[in-house]
Amino acid sequence: MSITFVPTPAVPSADPSVDHAIQAIVGGASTDATCTTDLAVGPWDFDTRPGYGPGSSMGDVIPTGAPRQGELPAAYREAGEAELHRRIEAAKATLGDRVVILGHFYQREEVVTHADEVGDSFQLATAATMRPDAEAIVFCGVHFMAETADLLSQPDQAVILPNLAAGCSMADMADIDQVEECWEQLADVLGDLETPDADGRVPVIPVTYMNSSAAIKGFVGRHGGIVCTSSNAATVLEWAFARGRRVLFFPDQHLGRNTAKAMGVSLDRMPLWNPRRALGGSTAEDLVDAQVILWHGFCSVHRRFTVTQIDQARAEHPGVRVIVHPECPMEVVDAADEAGSTEYIRRAIAEAREPTTFAVGTEINLVRRLAAQYPQHRIFCLDPVVCPCSTMYRIHPGYLAWVLEELVAGRTPNRITVSADVADPARLALERMLAAKPPVPAGAR
Repeated sequence: MSITFVPTPAVPSADPSVDHAIQAIVGGASTDATCTTDLAVGPWDFDTRPGYGPGSSMGDVIPTGAPRQGELPAAYREAGEAELHRRIEAAKATLGDRVVILGHFYQREEVVTHADEVGDSFQLATAATMRPDAEAIVFCGVHFMAETADLLSQPDQAVILPNLAAGCSMADMADIDQVEECWEQLADVLGDLETPDADGRVPVIPVTYMNSSAAIKGFVGRHGGIVCTSSNAATVLEWAFARGRRVLFFPDQHLGRNTAKAMGVSLDRMPLWNPRRALGGSTAEDLVDAQVILWHGFCSVHRRFTVTQIDQARAEHPGVRVIVHPECPMEVVDAADEAGSTEYIRRAIAEAREPTTFAVGTEINLVRRLAAQYPQHRIFCLDPVVCPCSTMYRIHPGYLAWVLEELVAGRTPNRITVSADVADPARLALERMLAAKPPVPAGAR
């Protein structure tokens, strides 16, 4: 499998730092807008409070018992950007190949600059498998990503999440108890969900997005289902349709709807399952007739993008090329020129030969980084309000410096582990995804 990781340029043409932009807004040096001035303070100010923290998910309801981060020592809270950079680089030099740092595309620039590999969640989970000799994998992302890295890495490798409060509101929108209850209700309507019909197809195949907990991946593995990413969702749905009459798709309704609609599934055969309502808020007849049952989940970053923003971009920039992520609402995807995964967006910009104006509907840290990397293009975020992913933004260079210096001292903080009873079926669901290949076009064999 070929994977492309993108280094941050040594000398970017413009400042890609979202933190710098927010500080300028709060300090009055910029007239841009931010969704909350709380983003200007260190995330440790919010670690002891329930909630996802400031940013795009700050209005989402966090589950009871969600992980919280212990107090970060004052030396890291009070250190400036330059000092933290120096300490991180010194710790990396001491640790050498014993540690690999993985950084998600949506991480703040001050963290990504120290990453050994940069990519999306699936690319980074796969990268974890390519460093079997590293004693520790420091995953600068969110909780479900660290879990996936633990599933795929060696048993003796420690996967570390620098800030335990870096969860994911979308992943939390489908918890294991709700999904188990949904499965039981579907069985009441559709009959035995494990027994194939005369055509060899079961009533429902569960499909979970990579952006889900290990417990959900384990559920999918136990029930004959599969994991998908935003780049292979269509291939995975084809796999599922070949084995089941229906698909239960969670947790992101928008990726499921946009993908299935592009494959020809009509909207009236995609009922929405609200876990707080009996039968998800649908009738038994709706579920019997369904082809894709969509979970009531969403990404708060991508839900911020609107058709009005696209219209404004077209009015102000004639000829603009609008690319959005498929986690955006259907009407936004329909109004855009293109929709694709994070890697698709990055590649589309990298491969553009002529100077182009791009309006991009995805997380602001990636958009600003792309604008710095490709100065021949005009690249801007569709949403004019600076509002990063709340949970990705919980990873601050202070936490990265802390975990690295703890490793230097022989301690292993914030280790993420998945229990064997969950890990085994979750790996099975991931292996099914890896085995599901896109069809080869006619004449390309």
